[in-house]
Amino acid sequence: MKGQIPLYTAYMIDALSLPQIGDLALGVATAGHWAIDLPNAANEKFVADFRAAYKRDPSFYAAQAYDAANFINSAVVAVKSDLTNKAAIRSAMEKADYPSVRGPYHYGNNHFPIQDFYLQQVVKKPDGGFEVKTETVILKNHQDRYHDKCPMR
Repeated sequence: MKGQIPLYTAYMIDALSLPQIGDLALGVATAGHWAIDLPNAANEKFVADFRAAYKRDPSFYAAQAYDAANFINSAVVAVKSDLTNKAAIRSAMEKADYPSVRGPYHYGNNHFPIQDFYLQQVVKKPDGGFEVKTETVILKNHQDRYHDKCPMR
C-alpha cells in the first residue's frame, strides 16, 4: 500500500523509531516543530553533545526534555532563584527567554507556543542509516486556532 497511499505523520518517526522501521519509512513525510537538522546554534550544540554522550541521534523527546530543562532554568535565573515569587516565575516563563533547539518562539494568550512547523521527509544517510530531513517551513509563527476563544488574556 505504501506505493499507492502516501503516509503522513507527526511526531511518530524519529531517531527512536527509524532503526526499527528502516526502509519502510523512506519517503514518509512528517511534520513538527523540531528537527535534528534545524540550523540554529542551540540545536547544533544539543545534537553534537547528545551524539557525543550517547553515540546515537537524539529523538524528538530528547529535544523536548532539553528545551524544558532550559526553559525552567531561564525562569529560575530570571527570578534569582526566588521560587516563592510565583507571579515573577510565570512572567519569566511567558517570555521564553532562552536559546531553544526549535529556534525562537513565544507564547500566545492561552500559553500555547507560537512557533514554526516544518515539513520533513525520511531519507537514507550515506552510512546506510536513516534520518528525518527538513524540507521547508510549512507554518511560520503558527498560533493555534482556538486562542481567541480562550478566556486567558
